Parts: sequence; structure tokens; C-alpha cells
Amino acid sequence: MPQDVDLVRFWADNDAAMRDPFSPGIPQFPMGITMGYEALFSELGHPFNLRRLEEDYDFARSAARAYNDKAERIVGRRLLDETAFDPSRRFPKVKGLEEVFGCRNVWESESWWALPAADTPLELEKLLTRVEQLDLAAEMFPPDWEHGCRRIYEQHGLRPVLKLDLRGPVTLATSVYGVENLIYLLMDAPQLALRFRDVIARTAIQYYRLCRRASDPLRLTPGFSFRDDNCQMLTADMYEQFGLPILQAVFAEFAPGTNDRRYQHSDSDMGHLLGPLSRAGLNAVNFGPKIRFAKIRRHMPRAIVHGTLAPFTFMRNDEQAIVAEVRRDLDEARPTLGLVVDTAGSINDGSRLSSMRTVMRTIQSYGRLAT
Repeated sequence: MPQDVDLVRFWADNDAAMRDPFSPGIPQFPMGITMGYEALFSELGHPFNLRRLEEDYDFARSAARAYNDKAERIVGRRLLDETAFDPSRRFPKVKGLEEVFGCRNVWESESWWALPAADTPLELEKLLTRVEQLDLAAEMFPPDWEHGCRRIYEQHGLRPVLKLDLRGPVTLATSVYGVENLIYLLMDAPQLALRFRDVIARTAIQYYRLCRRASDPLRLTPGFSFRDDNCQMLTADMYEQFGLPILQAVFAEFAPGTNDRRYQHSDSDMGHLLGPLSRAGLNAVNFGPKIRFAKIRRHMPRAIVHGTLAPFTFMRNDEQAIVAEVRRDLDEARPTLGLVVDTAGSINDGSRLSSMRTVMRTIQSYGRLAT
């Protein structure tokens, strides 16, 4: 295998391939790995501390700049937004949908976690009644929303963009009510479970209508994304009853067009749900590392598959294992195309730029398509 990669050629070919990963004329399989702030700590020798990025902007900016300098040398591009944590660019915080449903977010183990808002069917019924009666705009937006947006526009020329992206529906439901509770609810109180489903769907549509209305229209594109790791907790029949109708309702509202993006990320072992998910009209997916490309393709012949390099393989920086997994994916995808080489889940602390370059070299060596 060649020991180097032509960076200029790689990025030119990658940009062309990303425009349509199904096109038979693309020069190579595209790559979607862009790293992220989680990766800078190990790369630069800093103790892992994501909270520091939010609390110490001088550190966040200088670390991102140092990381970008290194990335430019190793992979040929600057990968991080060096102003991402600038407090003067932060819009007033809009409540997440889980907070609208009563969850309280707490910081633990380097992440935000939503604490359940109800624990019994009676508590859930009262919660759903409260949510149905909310003035959603008043609940979502803080009192200083308009003032903060005006200040940021005057200072930086920026308008807000509230992403049409839901951490759910099953992950939302289990955050609100608990994993075991939701499963028991579906088995023992199906009418209340279906009410819970319908309130999530209606509230999500109302919530994201408001998000879309508050966002810069020049930066919005048709489409919607779900991130639903906990979908794996339901059987296929349970998901068919509870999760799928929410996806279908939300996509009908926000991604009705043939080419509108309908995306789901679920980096869990949820291969048993490919059947129901195939009926959601998904056209872009990022599933767990145990869900092979070939299996996804059988269920979703027109979906762009982001994956399926295991995040822990990438994080361990084992060059031989990375090459083997990427080559496996390229071989599986060659007959149909539609693969974006990526990690089957999030980039973890410890993932190095040298491993990203290994992926790039493998694609340039073994993933060429057009002559």
C-alpha cells in the first residue's frame, strides 16, 4: 500500500464525490470524517475536559487554532471552527424538546444527561396534559431572545439557526419516562403509550416549526435529522407502533420532497429495526458498527450510508485494523455506491489525525472509481 496521500487531489475528488455519492462518475468513494472538538485533547496532549471548552474561551480558541495548524499539515484542511465557543456569538439558550417535556439536564461523565420527568403512568398522564396546554413559544424561548439575537446580528452579522434535529423519538421518550417504564407502558397500557407517542409527534412538529421560523432562512435547507441511540431498546413491533409513526409525521412536515434530507443516526445495535426504518423514507443513515453496509443496503437501496468504520477502531489508532475495515466497506459498497466512509458513530477522545490520514490514503489507494 502506498505510504502517502496526495492531499490536494484527495480533497478535490472528495468534494466532487460528496455532491452525489451514488453518481457512477465520482472519482472515488467520499469520506465524511471531519473530527471534532472531542479529538483535540489527545492530539494536543491536554487532559480531556469538554466542559472547559464552554467555560474557557481563550483555551478553546487557542486549542482549536493549534489543532487546525496540525490538521492542515497532516490532512490538508483546517477542521474546527475557532470561534465556536465565542461567548459573544452565543445566542440565548432555547429549551430543548426534552426540557419542554419536563426533563432537567445535568452534566455528568463529560456529557449532558436528561433526568426523567415522570415515573408512573399517572405522572405521565399529568405530564402529557401539561405539555398539551403549553404556550410552546413562551416555554421555548428565553425572555432575552429578541434582544440577544439583535445584539449578535449588530456585532457579528449573524442570525440564529436552530437545527431541525431531534434526539429521539425513542431516546426522547426514554429520557422523559425511563427505558423500562416505556417498555412496560407499551405492553401494559398501550393506549397511554400511543397518547405519549402522539403528543411527542404533535409537540415536535410545533416545536420545530417555531425553530424554523426563528432561523435564518438563507441557511435552512429542507430536511430533518433524528439521533436515536435508544431505539435499540424496542422490539421491531414496539418500534413500529411507537417510533415509526413519529418519524413519518415529522418527515411529512419537514422533508416532504423526494430529495429532502431524511436522516437518522443510531450508533447502537439496532439492526432488528431496519425493516420498520425502511418504511420511514430515510435517505441518509449512520448506524452502529455491527450493522453492516450490505444489510443496510438490502433494506434501504437509495439511502446514503455514512459508515461503517467502528469508532473504537478509529480511536485506538490501529492502522492495520482501520485499513481492513475501510477496505471491507469499500468492497461491500462498490456494486451499489452510496457509501460515505465515516465512523459508525461519534468521534471519540483519542482519535488522531494520523488515523484520519490513514482513511484518506486507503480511499485514494483502494476506493478509486472513475478513471
